[in-house]
Parts: sequence; C-alpha cells; structure tokens
Amino acid sequence: MTVLFISDVHLCPEQPRTAEAFFRFASGVAPQAEALYILGDFFEFWIGDDYADPFIIKVRDCLRRLVNTGTPVYFMHGNRDFLLGDTFAGVTGMKIIKDPTVVEIYGERLLLMHGDSLCTRDEEYQSFRSQSRTAAWQQAVLARPVKERLALAKQLRDRSKTESAMKPEDIMDVTPSEVVRVMAAHKVKTLIHGHTHRPHVHDIVVDGHTARRIVLGAWHERMWVLRFSRGGADLKDFPL
Repeated sequence: MTVLFISDVHLCPEQPRTAEAFFRFASGVAPQAEALYILGDFFEFWIGDDYADPFIIKVRDCLRRLVNTGTPVYFMHGNRDFLLGDTFAGVTGMKIIKDPTVVEIYGERLLLMHGDSLCTRDEEYQSFRSQSRTAAWQQAVLARPVKERLALAKQLRDRSKTESAMKPEDIMDVTPSEVVRVMAAHKVKTLIHGHTHRPHVHDIVVDGHTARRIVLGAWHERMWVLRFSRGGADLKDFPL
C-alpha cells in the first residue's frame, strides 16, 4: 500500500485541465491508496464555506466519493485556502490537520507543512500571514457579503502575483536555517511541504544526522504526486 501526498493544485473554474486531472486522479489513483494528504492551496482561493458555485459542488462531491471508497483524505490549509472550515470538511468527509503536523507512516515520523511559514525572509508576507490567521481577522472577512469577499480574493491574488514577480528568488524560497530549526524541534528526519512550486528532494543535515526535505510541485503544466510506501518515497510528475 501507499500513502499519497499532493499540494498546490490551485483548483478553480479558470483552469479546467487541472480540475479534470484531479477528478481523474481522485477516481482512478487515489482510491487505491491507504490515505491522501493535501498539503494546502488545494483551491486557488476560498472565501468561506457558505459559498458554493457549481464548480465547488463538483469538487465537493468528488472528495465525498473518494472518502466513501475507504480512502481517508487529510487537508492542511495553504495560503490560498486557509478560510476553508469544518462545514466543508464535514460535507466531504475529509479531516483538517494543523500546520505543522507530525504523522507516523510505515514506522517513519514525517513532518507535514504547507511551507509558507518556512519562507521567513519574506517579511512582508509573514506579517500578512500572522494577521490573516487570527480569529478576529477571519471573522471580520467572513462577515462581509459574498460579493465583497470575491472582490477581496481577486485583489489578494493580483497583489500576490505582482509582489512575487518583483521579489528576489531567494526570498520566495524557504529559509534553510528555519527548515533545520523546525525539523530539529519536531525530532524528524523527513519534511514534506509544498508552497514554493519547486519540486525536489533535498538532502540536508539536521542535528548531525542525514535528513531530507521533499518539496511537492504545483499542478500547472504537470501534476505532482508523492507516493510514500514501505519501499521509500517516490516523487513523480505526470502530464495533465
């Protein structure tokens, strides 16, 4: 058996090829797995569980069918869908897990993160992240009319694209010392995360021991899936 990990699918109606790729994955590959972990930015944006257009309903029903096959689905918030809540999770049957979370799979302790909190050199983003994760900020946003929330989501997406294009590459990536610190604090030798859209398996040293950081890829032109089994970890990409 295998456990599957994905992140940064960025589902939205404007990207139908990505959506169809996920629907195929969820009906064909994922039901064969022991579990599926979605490590953030599953949706391109999320304005609250009270909003459901036909696209969201299709994704919701797809997740429900997957869970009903016997494959548990675990979801971690990303920087695009951190407002996804217990109502949507309850309808789909998936379970929300905290960022970070440590799980033991096939005898190995794995640290799971979305990855944005590791990018500590991007101080501007970290300031917004701290603010937007507070209950007061989220309650204030969710209290707005749907039309205003949709406009806010577009504004934040546009701003993110503009700022990302202007920032140096190293600022947009994780801070190596923060990676080591977090892994040492959680006493793990394997970290799995997404967010940076830079898929790779990095060999690193943590507390004098060989360790690894597995970065999941975004579902843009390719779909990235990490298969974790007793035989090891296999990060693969496939065409959409």
